Amino acid sequence: MAFIPPKETYPGRVYSVSIGTGQKEITVGGENVLSFHSFEGTVPNRPLIAHEIQDVPPTDWPESVQKPYIDVYANPVSWAKYCQDVLNAKAIALRLIGTHPDRENRSAEEAARTVKEVVDSIDIPLIILGSNHTEKDSSVLIAAAEASKDRNCIIGKAQEANYKTIAAAAVANNHKLIAMSELDINLSKQLNILITQMGFDKEKIIIDPMCSALGYGLEYTYSVMERIRLAGLAQNDPTMQQPIMGDVGMYVWKVKETIADEKDVPLWGNTEERGITWEAVTAISMLIAGAEILIMRHPKAIEAIEKMIDELM
Repeated sequence: MAFIPPKETYPGRVYSVSIGTGQKEITVGGENVLSFHSFEGTVPNRPLIAHEIQDVPPTDWPESVQKPYIDVYANPVSWAKYCQDVLNAKAIALRLIGTHPDRENRSAEEAARTVKEVVDSIDIPLIILGSNHTEKDSSVLIAAAEASKDRNCIIGKAQEANYKTIAAAAVANNHKLIAMSELDINLSKQLNILITQMGFDKEKIIIDPMCSALGYGLEYTYSVMERIRLAGLAQNDPTMQQPIMGDVGMYVWKVKETIADEKDVPLWGNTEERGITWEAVTAISMLIAGAEILIMRHPKAIEAIEKMIDELM
């Protein structure tokens, strides 16, 4: 008698969300099983990795992750085109960090010009991120959404303090929306409900439950992501069935294991290789926990994760 392995089935399904336009449009989500469990159900779409760029030179990035972009990072258009044309990026994540009041404090109008220039220079999907200053992001992301109108971008991050204005901008300009809460499934669910009560389509939301790096709260992030995904699949909760995003690079490349010089900690090995590994391990953990979209920085870490996805798919 042949052995038939037991299979889990779930009543819920992750919403399919498409971003970008034309032939380069990409769809994420749509699965009715846990991550990579294609032997139990349907996994129609591949997870998406977006290459992170910034509107200003990344002087706060470690040298090992600045180095691959050193010839282009002074200009976000050149940086975006390099990622698309040379690194074969599938999507770009433009972080408008220069608008933060504690950085260059760039205006919403300056941000809009940058977004317009970048979105016009590429044909792959664009994710537009504010500086994570809730008050400033309200005006910046409105301008950014208008500058990229009808290009079907993802904009964010909408938080409890500013979701109304950012969600309204996403609706008016035909974009998807990132809803970010701070490592709490109940807060994530509440924010999704508040956004949909405005009339925003629940199938156009991307959940960002907040990321963390290996060794710095990764297990807690993993647990929250996994609970969100199980709520959507096993409990068939329509407020928890959106694709999940992991903003990996910004958390990984500021921890001591990715920036400490080899001279100071010789037993830790080569600084660049260590950082790449740290980002890759964090990223694959997020994918297994349930993330469908990752934002990453180092090209070699991205290459490693794309290879892992190939094998797991």
